[in-house]
Amino acid sequence: MERRAEADGLGAGERGILALERRGFPGPGAKERAIREELDLSPVRYYQLLNALLDDPRALAHDPVTVNRLRRVREARRGER
Repeated sequence: MERRAEADGLGAGERGILALERRGFPGPGAKERAIREELDLSPVRYYQLLNALLDDPRALAHDPVTVNRLRRVREARRGER
């Protein structure tokens, strides 16, 4: 899998963001803690990077299930506004 990750052009940080999004979190604050501890990012910066990743074809090629799920969530939230 490491070879595929290198071939898709995503950096380690971008792959880390997608990996974190694949996980479930037990309660409030757990995801934010993981963002800070595992990725060394503020939650605000994390979500900025995640949003940009959702529009990146490399991310879609790397993890189509997660990217498409998050795109659907994003579009549903935009529709609520």
